[in-house]
This record gives sequence, structure tokens and C-alpha cells, in this order.
Amino acid sequence: MISALTLPQTLLHDQADACLAEWVARLPLDAKPDVEVDASELVAFDSSVLAVLLGLRRVVLAHDGSLQIRGMTSRLRELASLYGVLDLLVQV
Repeated sequence: MISALTLPQTLLHDQADACLAEWVARLPLDAKPDVEVDASELVAFDSSVLAVLLGLRRVVLAHDGSLQIRGMTSRLRELASLYGVLDLLVQV
């Protein structure tokens, strides 16, 4: 079963911890979680979005699951590339 998560339109530092905590709470961690994140709605963000996605990746991989991020905007890809984490987010 795939868990579908959607990034909000705005994800800044103040919302990052709560977003990740909510997502982790929704994951079926008793089984291998297959997670798909839709990033297409994301408009306003800072580098905290990378922390959220990497945190989610860490939890999913720790439970032998898989993570797919769909709809990454060019701006999000550029930010991930600038921080050197693009490969971690597109090849999970």
C-alpha cells in the first residue's frame, strides 16, 4: 500500500518540524512503507523543505521502505542541487 503525501503550498522553517512529525505519524511503520510525495503544489519554501524530505527519507529507509518524490519544480530541484542532496531525493 502506498502512502500518498502532499507538500503544502508553503513550507518554511516554522512549519517544517510539524510537517515531518505529521507525516511520520501517518506512516504504516509496522510494514515497509512505500511513500509517494507530491511536490507540485509547493510555491513558497526555504531550505527547510529539504530537511523535511530528507527526514522522511531517513525514516522510510530505516523501515526498508521506498520514497518517490513527484512534481519537483525546477526551483526545488535547483535548491536540492545547490545543497548537494538532489541525488538523495530522486533516487530513493
